[in-house]
Amino acid sequence: AFEGAEKVWHKLSGKHEDDKPAVEKGPEAEKKIVSGAIRTDLILSAEIMVIALATVSHQGFWSQMASLVVVAFVITILVYGVVALLVKMDDIGLKLAQQDNSGVQSLGRGLVTAMPKVLATISVVGTIAMLWVGGHILMANLGADGTGWFNAPYEWVHHIEHGISEATGALGGTLGWSFNTLCSAVIGFLVGSVVVGVLHLIPIKKAHAE
Repeated sequence: AFEGAEKVWHKLSGKHEDDKPAVEKGPEAEKKIVSGAIRTDLILSAEIMVIALATVSHQGFWSQMASLVVVAFVITILVYGVVALLVKMDDIGLKLAQQDNSGVQSLGRGLVTAMPKVLATISVVGTIAMLWVGGHILMANLGADGTGWFNAPYEWVHHIEHGISEATGALGGTLGWSFNTLCSAVIGFLVGSVVVGVLHLIPIKKAHAE
């Protein structure tokens, strides 16, 4: 939730990155993209592992272990496979653009031109996913037991989700899930924003103290 909220506030602050392809900015820009993508994926992976563990918490130790190993294996392949593919798409596009065939050249130029937009879209989707999953973990683990600060939001969200599902027939499941997802993302953003604010105030207070 913190990482997602920080990305949102960074975007709202107006500090936008240059839209040129990373391959044209040099190796440092590529390293920055790789580290950012891996960090986002690892945070999402950790959140998914928490959800997976909660899902199989009623099972025996070895069943839990086997489930988590499978989830971790799949996540690892997806994280590093997708990141490696996305980072190298610029290079592949440049190679294709240098070929003799005009059609291949057009494809290569299209890849190079499209990658900043693709990465921007993935960044937005990743941010929303972090907020959603983080908020869901907060509500499911701190609200479902009937105690704590998140009990009221948890009960409210599930009550309305159930009402939506009952009132909308065949689309009930999808619409109810969408409502739950939206609320989870909002809660994730609010909690993450509090953490962002606290962490940004600490250096300011230290600077004033000095």
